[in-house]
Amino acid sequence: MSFTNVMKRSFTRLTAGQSTLLRNTNVTPRLVLSVRCQSTTAGFKNSLNKSELPFTYSSQGPQQVKYTKDHEWVAVHADGTGFLGITDYAAAALGDTTYVELPDTDLTVEAEESIGSVESVKSASEVYMPVDGTITEVNTTLEDSPQLINSDPLGKGWMIKFKLDDAKGQQQVDTLFNLEQYEEFLKTDEH
Repeated sequence: MSFTNVMKRSFTRLTAGQSTLLRNTNVTPRLVLSVRCQSTTAGFKNSLNKSELPFTYSSQGPQQVKYTKDHEWVAVHADGTGFLGITDYAAAALGDTTYVELPDTDLTVEAEESIGSVESVKSASEVYMPVDGTITEVNTTLEDSPQLINSDPLGKGWMIKFKLDDAKGQQQVDTLFNLEQYEEFLKTDEH
């Protein structure tokens, strides 16, 4: 990504690391800063842990694993049962998790509704339900071990289990990112 700042005075070309300063008496000078970033997907494991409940709930595993622009994941099984948590990318961005706020069970929620939050030494972040459904279980292990959000966000760090709201909920799942689309999204500046 590049940032350009047009200045009123003229400067000669100087190079310091990734910054370039230009001087030319006939040209309006510009300060150009270039920041090189590695792929944001490097080092992030944004696929489900196949040995944990969000995957092993049914013998075939989930029918769909989808991701949101807000960095949540959902795993939906054939019977309409789903699991939700935050991605490895989100867990790394938050830093060391110190507290997880979980919703009540038997709570019917709509897409985009806040269902809890994750707090860390760096910040706090709301977690949103990306689909319509009813929360049937919460991962109470996170109350005593919030660090599971960091160590295994797509496995032991799942937050809620829910029942998908039939056809409407399935349509909402279908609009979410698959793994490849999510990883492509991470490469953009939109998050």
